[in-house]
Amino acid sequence: MELLNFNDLLRSHPYPGRGIMLGKSADGAKAVVVYFIMGRSENSRNRIFEATEDGIRTRAFDESKMVDPSLIIYHPVRKVGDTLVVTNGDQTDTIRDGLLEGKSYIEALRTRCYEPDGPNYTPRISGVVEKDGAFCLSILKSADGDPSCNHRYFYEYDAPLSGEGRFIHTYQENLDPLPSFEGEPRRVAISAPDAQTLAKEVWENLNEDNKVSLYVSYIDLASGQVDTVIINKHQ
Repeated sequence: MELLNFNDLLRSHPYPGRGIMLGKSADGAKAVVVYFIMGRSENSRNRIFEATEDGIRTRAFDESKMVDPSLIIYHPVRKVGDTLVVTNGDQTDTIRDGLLEGKSYIEALRTRCYEPDGPNYTPRISGVVEKDGAFCLSILKSADGDPSCNHRYFYEYDAPLSGEGRFIHTYQENLDPLPSFEGEPRRVAISAPDAQTLAKEVWENLNEDNKVSLYVSYIDLASGQVDTVIINKHQ
């Protein structure tokens, strides 16, 4: 699989929706986590990321403008022991609860499917990062927009290569209805030496009209020290 430029991918896609990129820094010392949200509607754009004890949550920037919180207010990132869970919906809690019960993330996600927001049927994308930097990505999506069939795909990367990541997002193209992501997570290069640099690059290359919030974290694999950057369009 071709090693792609992450910034070029973002710049060429006006609305990838929500995206997860997991990988390892170029020096091989840190796990890299990126999660962003975008929005086309006023309700989707009316959000910010807010730090919590175990990760982040989304919340309304202007509570008076919130219409329907059901699919846009959730905890995208939660720490469970030495495991970091990152998703685009409330399946973060499904995975967390499953892990606490001694189940695998796959077992937990087998209880879930795509989001009930027809005609888009937005995929549920999820990532799990282990203490040693190994990570998993998954996508739960409808059968090409047909809600009668749910497809589950799981991708596991036991020994991530230094300077590389895998990127998955919800929408393949900016159309109506929005088609689900297709194929394997994209293989992308990671050259930024720290979270601040990568966050600046990603934010600058996300579509100006549609970008909403960004989370970037570099986790030192030896010490566990975490360097996190959160950027919100509504500050």
